[in-house]
Amino acid sequence: MGMKCVQCNTDNNLRDRTSNSGRCKQCNHPFVFEPTTVTDKKLAFTDPFFKKAIENISSQNMLFFTHKQFLYFIDQKLKSRAPEISWILTYFFFSVFAGTFCLTFAIAIFPSQFAVIITFALYNLIWIWLFFHDSKSPDQGIRGRRNNAKNLQILGGIILVLGISGSLIFDYSSGYIVAITLGLFSYWLGISQKKRPQITGEGFLVNQAQSDKWLRDWQTVNGTLEKLLPAPRQEALPASIDREVSAYSFDRAIICDSDEIAQFLIANNVHFENNCAILSISGYPQSIFSTVIEMLRRNTDLKVYALHNASPAGVGLVHQLRTNPNWFANQQVTIFDLGISPRQILASRDMFVQQSQTIAQTARQLPDAVRQSLTAEELAWLDAGNFVELESFTPQRLLRVVNYGLAQSGDPQGNEGLILVDDNVGYGGGYVFVSDSFG
Repeated sequence: MGMKCVQCNTDNNLRDRTSNSGRCKQCNHPFVFEPTTVTDKKLAFTDPFFKKAIENISSQNMLFFTHKQFLYFIDQKLKSRAPEISWILTYFFFSVFAGTFCLTFAIAIFPSQFAVIITFALYNLIWIWLFFHDSKSPDQGIRGRRNNAKNLQILGGIILVLGISGSLIFDYSSGYIVAITLGLFSYWLGISQKKRPQITGEGFLVNQAQSDKWLRDWQTVNGTLEKLLPAPRQEALPASIDREVSAYSFDRAIICDSDEIAQFLIANNVHFENNCAILSISGYPQSIFSTVIEMLRRNTDLKVYALHNASPAGVGLVHQLRTNPNWFANQQVTIFDLGISPRQILASRDMFVQQSQTIAQTARQLPDAVRQSLTAEELAWLDAGNFVELESFTPQRLLRVVNYGLAQSGDPQGNEGLILVDDNVGYGGGYVFVSDSFG
């Protein structure tokens, strides 16, 4: 297996790498990864593959990203890069051997006509089940599930062509019924799975510890990744802010349900580009939190944007901002719920949905005011333990979502993408608008 050096672009085969102690034969630069020694071939990749992943997630070293964002990104890259085997050739190849083998036994039990039809039906039912199983399997990525749903449609077409043609040639009248039934069933199943909301939990191919180790090993050899954010730090001592600055008040504020997302937005200059404050519900950044809150409360025209995970804690963020005296209780503040909300997940089929029993228990313990603000479908989704994290989105997409949400809030009453879900009822004042789309 050849692998190009990320330093000088020289191609090194396995013998070159082995004889040179894992270094490039041209420039002696060490290779970080050796795919031939990895036991699980799903996790085997080259240095150029890893370098490309870093360049893509950072938009060519322009955007900051978190450790968990990289975990989601590399996990999806590894899932989607698996070569798609030409299953059609495999289908016909096995149909010859499996068909002959099964037909021998079937003829001994049934008349020849029915033996052929039964063998044909059983063979194709196995393929239908395999594709259907993989189209909803947690081990498959989003792309993999869609491909398997598409394969069900292709298989349906093959069954119809082969079954009807064979029935015409051998004059098997009952073969028409079997072929049409199986073919249409497979095709309909494929359409159904492609349209199916992304509600089945997906599992990781990679864990956080493994992803972090890869990043550490890469930086040891190739230098520090400037755009990789460290874990957010809470500063115990308050930072001094000039009086003239503290006398100013922001017109807008983004409140996140995690320190990591608040840090991500600040690192990527969202606060400068949109002239808004960015805080987390837990008080990040702690050094300036108290001062910024005072600045916000002075503005009677303040607009607040809630940005959160699609989780019990996330959907409760607006309620917490509205009712907590440490935030905006008893204040006439307009709140925009940017998401992610369960309704946005249910309307999409390309999000990384996870499931957890802990999440399910937490969802059932949400305050009545929060549960009443959700639809029956959203409650069922949360009560089943489903959740989606903001960090599952690439930096580019997440920033686009935030900027779009800020832009569309200019005229909430005239924007069809925003839904008024609270008008001074239940939360104690102000308005709450929910975005109906996410990215």
